Order: sequence, then structure tokens, then C-alpha cells
Amino acid sequence: MFKHSISSIPQNLLTPLQSVRQKSLKWGAIGIVIVFISLLVSIGLGAVWIQPTVVMDSFISFQSENIEHQLIREVRIPRALTAAFIGAALAVAGTIMQGITRNPLADPSIIGITHGSGLAIAVSLAFIGSGSYWNLLIWSFAGSAIGAVFVLSFTMISKERISPVTLTLAGAALSTLFSALSTGIALYFQVSQDLSFWFAGGLSGTKWLHVYILLPTLIIGLILALYISRSLTILAMGEEVAAGLGQSFHKVRWIGLISVIVLSGAAVSIAGAIGFIGLVVPHIVRLIIGPDYRWLLPLSAVFGALLLILADIGARMINPPFETPVSAVTALIGVPFFIYLSRQKRGHM
Repeated sequence: MFKHSISSIPQNLLTPLQSVRQKSLKWGAIGIVIVFISLLVSIGLGAVWIQPTVVMDSFISFQSENIEHQLIREVRIPRALTAAFIGAALAVAGTIMQGITRNPLADPSIIGITHGSGLAIAVSLAFIGSGSYWNLLIWSFAGSAIGAVFVLSFTMISKERISPVTLTLAGAALSTLFSALSTGIALYFQVSQDLSFWFAGGLSGTKWLHVYILLPTLIIGLILALYISRSLTILAMGEEVAAGLGQSFHKVRWIGLISVIVLSGAAVSIAGAIGFIGLVVPHIVRLIIGPDYRWLLPLSAVFGALLLILADIGARMINPPFETPVSAVTALIGVPFFIYLSRQKRGHM
């Protein structure tokens, strides 16, 4: 009976599913290989170029008295891994935001979540001081939560379907408000210099502590995202369709919101305001494999990691030996992409 039920399924329904799976696995493998190569390049690149053979030798037989090995172990590897994890976190957060708001222009840096973290960090610096990194991380999570709740509440309380451009403009206004408040607090309490790193956005000074924090954070956020991945795919068809299929889209949105808060809060507390990763990557991956979030989320993580690693490499190559803020590099990619999407998606999903 089981075989008969399988054989009764039309092949034109089975084939697309198999094709998506095969294509996703293929592109996932390709992406992982390129990420690995990019990591090696990133580790060797810097004020002092280190040969790939020396990089590999530091992995195989680390010598504590070798200055290049110490530089690789204590500075270059944490920075490269941090770039990969933050890129993956921002890409997954952007993918989730696009899913739960049904807005193709959604991105944590555009609709207020990132700047909510910035405002919380400014408040922390003004009233508590720099303190430990853990204090900064908690405040960043709180700020992300405030921004995310504002955006999601605006989506849920509206009785009519909100156009992507309308929601994006509301998020941009919220970002501007948070940014203005952050600047005002920084100037009044004389913490502008401490907050300037957050506004610039960068990966210099990253340590193994950041890697140890980002890895479990990314895993938790990705697990939550994958848990609702099937529901996100159904939600993309419309809330009426989702309700008809028994999906609780309010539950999906709140779980997705928690995932976004965890991912973006950790990323912002370490690297500052790095924008457009969560906007660009999901659309590129969606063009390659389609709208199935079961594959879209993990592949977005892979290609988000790749994009930020390459952006960090570019930031170090533009004006050596000085570093260009990596947020400027991602903006060079993201702003034209945002303008293109806003023209294509005006008034509809």
C-alpha cells in the first residue's frame, strides 16, 4: 500500500522537490569550499602578508616562538572566524525578517533592529560605562528586542496589508530616531569616541572570546529558524493560506523574532552596524534554489559568511596598511541592490 501511495504521486510534483534538494546540496558544498578558501586568504592577508604555506604550517605544527604563528593563532584566525559567523548570523536574521514580515526589503540594519542595539549600547556606555563585554552583549540583545518588537508590532496591528516600501520607510524612520538618540546621548555624556566604533562597523580587535560567543549563538538562532522553516515557506503564500493549513503565524513570528534578536544582538555587539548582508544574501540564494526556507536558511548562512569574509578582505585591500570600515564595503554592494529591489517590489511582495 505504501509503495502504491508513493507511485500515485505525480512525477511533476516529486521532481521539483528532488531538484531543489540536489541543487541546494550542490550549491551548499560549493559555498562551503569557497568559504574555506576565503578563510585561508583572510588569515594570510593583513599589514604583513603571510604565505599560505606558513598558514597551513601553523595549523599542522604550531610553534609558540614563531611570531607569524602567534599572529595567525591569536589575531588572524579569530578575525576570519568572527567575520564568517557574523555574516552567517546577519544573513539568517535578514532571511527570517523577510519571511515573518513578508517584506523583501527587510533587513535588521534597515528596519530599526541594528540601530535599536546601537541605542542600547549608547545608554549602557553613558550610564554604566564600558564595563565587561558581557554587559555590552546584554544591552545589545535588549536593544535588538526593542527594535524588533516595534517592527513586528507595526506589522501585526495593521488591519490591511502593508506594502514593502511602506514598512521599509517606517523602519528607516525608526532607525533614524534611534540613531539620533544614540548620537545625542553620546555627545551629552561624552562617550562619542567609544560609540564611534559601533557607527563605523568593523572586525578589528576581535578575539577568541567573540568566536566562543558567536558559535553557540549562531547555532541557537539557526536551530530556531529551521524549526519554523516549513511554516515560513507556507506563510510566504499568504496568511489566509497559512491559517487554512493550520499554521499559527503569530507563533511563527514570535519564534522568528527571538531568533533575529539572538543573531543580530550578538553580531552588533561585536562588529557594530554592518548593513545589507541580511538584505542581499537571501535574494541571491532565493534566485539560485527557490523560496523553500528549509534550504534557504542554511544556504543563506553559508553565503552570508562568504560575503562578509570577502568584504573584510576588500576593506583591508582598499587602502593598505589602513583599514576601510567593512560597513562601507557592504554598503557599496547593498545600496544599489536596495534601490533595485525597491523599484521592483514597490507595492507588492
